[in-house]
Amino acid sequence: MLLGKRIALTGIAVGTAFAAYIYYSIKPIPEVLKPPNVQAVKRQVLDRFGEPLSFTFVSGWNTSDIVPLHQIPRLLQEACIAAEDQRFYQHSGVDWRARLGALWDNLKAARIVRGASTISEQVVSMLQPRSRSITTRILEGIEASSLEQRFNKAEILEFYLNQAPFAAKRHGVAQAARYLWNRDLETLSEREQIALAVMLRAPERLNLYKNKHAADSRIDQLAMKLASKGILDQESLTNVLSEKLAVGREPIPVKAEHFVQYVQLLVPRSEKEIAPIRSTIDSGIQRSVREVLDTRVRDLQAKNVTDGAVLVLDNKSGEVLAWVNAGEFDTQAGGQIDAILAARQPGSTLKPFLYALALSRGWTAATIIDDSPLAEGVGAGLHTYNNYSRVHYGPVTLRAALGNSLNIPAVRAVERFGKEELLKLLHRAGFDSLNQPSDFYGEGLALGNGEVTLLELTRAYLALARRGVFTPITAVRGDPQLLERGEKRIFDREVAEIIGDILSDPQARRLEFGNDGLLNFPNQTAIKTGTSSDYRDAWAIGYSDNFTVGVWLGNLNRSAMSSISGARGPALVLRSIFSELEKGRENRGLYLSSALLSRSICVKSGKLATRLCPLESEVFIPKTEPKHHCELKHNVEERIISENALLKDETQVRIELPTPGLNLAMDPRVPDEREAFAFQLSSSVPLTEVRWFV
Repeated sequence: MLLGKRIALTGIAVGTAFAAYIYYSIKPIPEVLKPPNVQAVKRQVLDRFGEPLSFTFVSGWNTSDIVPLHQIPRLLQEACIAAEDQRFYQHSGVDWRARLGALWDNLKAARIVRGASTISEQVVSMLQPRSRSITTRILEGIEASSLEQRFNKAEILEFYLNQAPFAAKRHGVAQAARYLWNRDLETLSEREQIALAVMLRAPERLNLYKNKHAADSRIDQLAMKLASKGILDQESLTNVLSEKLAVGREPIPVKAEHFVQYVQLLVPRSEKEIAPIRSTIDSGIQRSVREVLDTRVRDLQAKNVTDGAVLVLDNKSGEVLAWVNAGEFDTQAGGQIDAILAARQPGSTLKPFLYALALSRGWTAATIIDDSPLAEGVGAGLHTYNNYSRVHYGPVTLRAALGNSLNIPAVRAVERFGKEELLKLLHRAGFDSLNQPSDFYGEGLALGNGEVTLLELTRAYLALARRGVFTPITAVRGDPQLLERGEKRIFDREVAEIIGDILSDPQARRLEFGNDGLLNFPNQTAIKTGTSSDYRDAWAIGYSDNFTVGVWLGNLNRSAMSSISGARGPALVLRSIFSELEKGRENRGLYLSSALLSRSICVKSGKLATRLCPLESEVFIPKTEPKHHCELKHNVEERIISENALLKDETQVRIELPTPGLNLAMDPRVPDEREAFAFQLSSSVPLTEVRWFV
């Protein structure tokens, strides 16, 4: 009697303890049925055709391919219910009949051969993961009942079909369909829909890639079950049973991580909005550009080139078509940095904007600029300007100065029109990174001593391609709230047309670049290269009738490359990209207005050519064309230049060297009689005698 009482008390105590354990182990049902922390997950970004640019297969949740229940095919819904929870619409969270049946089958087999979790219980196990045990089943049953009290069947089924695990870390029927057939749900055949339902039971064991025969028999069984319930008619059943499943791997995801981050920052975050973002990227162009860039960077590794970037814009719409970083998110030091948004020295790529300013202020493409040695004082020191080749060509036309990217004419031009005016123009062209006053940059602003981003530079060249109209670029399609606005004209269309004509003229660049075929593209393309000091940055920017492309090569750790200039490194990338872009497209060439006047001019004086002049054809904005013929004696070695030839345009004598406050020192290693410093005047006035007082 006493023993029985003790057993009873012990049983009561154990039962009470177990009940208390169950009570305190129950977890609350979430207020909203969605993956935990979904607020912190950014929306998926698609390319312009709907191809995903971002994937999330490792988080355990599907946050990028959510499909509303009404867009999931009805047969797929019914097949999943038939395969996983036949009485889904009858029970209140737990199917006790199925549980008892599973218990009996497992006892007969002396092992677990069948489960009986309802869809609601499976949703609970996703939301509240636990190790598998009898206690877990009790807790999931209780919580499933609470789940059904808070949410209706449609909400529970939608969550399940979007989050159920499949093979290869895919979650939800949409990701599984893309993994198996690279297609959307609405394109699936009836057998393919039933196959997805079958795979829910054992995603890896019934993976069509690994065990297609095992899956086939299960698909046939489920199809006949659906027919017996009237879900499939006889004709559909016959088609399902006769169809042969084929799988096709989903394409390699487009690498565009940096672009995805850029777009996600553009889009306001909303807890309610989870629909993918349709971007402007063209995945085909993105892949082609990446292959070209990665190949070139690999080829130049021996020259200490580790990083690069390319931006491709559509001229007509301003849309971003490709946004590519070499080694994107790789383990190297710069992999996490978006080189398209990194500020770097642009070298000579700003010169077209300087000469656009000059054309706007009355200069012409035939204006003569002096390319002779130039040095200027910097504090108590002296800075000597040189062209890239360290050759001086004397008087040259503006066309030759820009085409050959000569430094000294550029400095003379910025001295003429003012660094403040150039900086204002660059700000209007979108160079926000140039945030210092003009005195900070000095005349070196024309040579690229500031820092700009590839995005700013390519966008500014887009304004040249659009004949002087600056337009903010567009990275998102369809939503007017996300499209940048604010077109503005930054210089006259005739000015932009002449700049484009110069940059696309192979003869204009022959002094420094020779007849290098690398820069002579099959279709008319305006091209400008640039190299920063010490070979830390190499650029190539170009635009055709259809596209504007910017290329940068260098090292994001700011180490120098080994003698890689814009013409040697990124120019080949630019040429290859335009070859791909223009393939199969009509290219009408760069527009040149019929209002522009064509004249034969002397390349030495910029005036109308005579029969003795070295001449070339030049275009002029009406009323700026030369009115007088050249007066130079071309066959005599003399330095007579007409009064308008050298556009230092000084009527006063000025000491050019030495500069004010210059400190000079004798070199003890050189005999004194061999040391000298040239004194130099700047004047267009003929001088008969000069006396120096030191």
